[in-house]
Amino acid sequence: MALRVSSTRIASALRAARANYRCARYASSVSASLKDSTLPQGVKDSIARDSSLPNVDPHSDSKTAGLVNSQLPYMVPTYVRPAPMFEKGQGCYMWDVENRKYLDFTAGIAVNALGHCDEGMAQVIAEQAQTLIHTSNLYHNPHTGLLSKQLIQLTLATGGMTTATRAFICNSGSEANEAAIKFARKVGKSFNDKKFEFVSFHNSFHGRTMGSLSATPNPKYQKPFSPMVPGFKYGTFNDVEGVKDLVTEETCGVIVEPIQGEGGVNVATPEFLLALRKRCTEVGAVLIYDEIQCGLGRTGSFWAHSGYPKECHPDILTTAKALGNGFPIGATIVNDFVCEKIQTGDHGTTFGGNPLGCRVASYVLSRLSSTEILKSIPEKELIFRKHFSRLQAVFPDQIKEVRGKGLILGLQLNTDPTPIITAARERGLLIISCGTNTLRFVPPYVITEAEIDEGMRIVGEAMESVWEKQDSVPGTPGQGDLQK
Repeated sequence: MALRVSSTRIASALRAARANYRCARYASSVSASLKDSTLPQGVKDSIARDSSLPNVDPHSDSKTAGLVNSQLPYMVPTYVRPAPMFEKGQGCYMWDVENRKYLDFTAGIAVNALGHCDEGMAQVIAEQAQTLIHTSNLYHNPHTGLLSKQLIQLTLATGGMTTATRAFICNSGSEANEAAIKFARKVGKSFNDKKFEFVSFHNSFHGRTMGSLSATPNPKYQKPFSPMVPGFKYGTFNDVEGVKDLVTEETCGVIVEPIQGEGGVNVATPEFLLALRKRCTEVGAVLIYDEIQCGLGRTGSFWAHSGYPKECHPDILTTAKALGNGFPIGATIVNDFVCEKIQTGDHGTTFGGNPLGCRVASYVLSRLSSTEILKSIPEKELIFRKHFSRLQAVFPDQIKEVRGKGLILGLQLNTDPTPIITAARERGLLIISCGTNTLRFVPPYVITEAEIDEGMRIVGEAMESVWEKQDSVPGTPGQGDLQK
């Protein structure tokens, strides 16, 4: 008889439980009411789960699902997204369309360095939107040159790329890398027509345009669009011994991330970058540092390579992500070795350097280069690492390694992190993965110690909930261990 419960009754029970789950005080009453219920066990489990999780993913009859399902038929299916739909943010938090609050450790994939809806940025956008938004590259405007000057002066003042002289402003990280690749090819052609080969490294990510994709040796990304742009070859990250044979007289450029973000938060060794710099100088190749994810203060230095010896500085430096704090903009910084080979008409962009984007980026740069922000990042890294050490002690078989620097950090796991990410999201925390089985932590720079503590508490609870289900052998740590 219990199995013949009407669909109306089940739906009604589910809706009632979902209305209650936001308030913890209802959890015990829901559990008690379910104990003697005649509902099917699967429905009981669903209701009990809803009552215990503050942000359980929206169900098929939710407002979110209705909106998503009405829109998906009109969208090219290039992404698989989790269930929530976000509509507003403030600082380190976001709210979905059902007004549920989430702490954000993703910062829009290392973009929202100043957090969501920074007041100063919003004011700049409003003012400039009423003044001038776009002129194209046909004309001068006051802000493109000012941003270029600011990038060069800040780079030199903060111990970055000592030969930086000029900047090309574009719209994204892929575009910044595409420009860098083209510039390096032009330099190579100035020597001879055979000097066109390009070197990048396994586990790197440089973008989705055909040039930047050709420098991203991931079969999942490349295979659907092969063949790639000819002339690209790939080496092993941090393999000093392999540099000499990899970079030859036919090499026009080498592109490398000082910290590989998408590839697993892998940090380049000083010896590796020095070997690349030395070899590029020997053969007349352009050395490019892709700091789209790891630059602009994320490591605690304005540029990630600022923490390395000056002898390994690049010829080209690319940036985007945090540069606009969510507004699309990128830049390619070059030295005279490169710039003297570039002529009018060699490259261009319609939207790049628009007054609105450049004014926003100028404001963002003034904040990201401040002593207040840069000094706080190593302190916040230590707080994260304290929590990581605690988790490693509790889950020694599951957490293999901690990697990264500043606020680009990775927890290398022995298993797929997707269940952890889901469990954390349903407890009100947004985190992402990278590489192979790596949890990535790239929160806004403005995150507080209390917010870090809150988020890491949720990470611990998520790990406990997932790994206790997967492995129920004696000795598995309990919640008491996590709270020590």
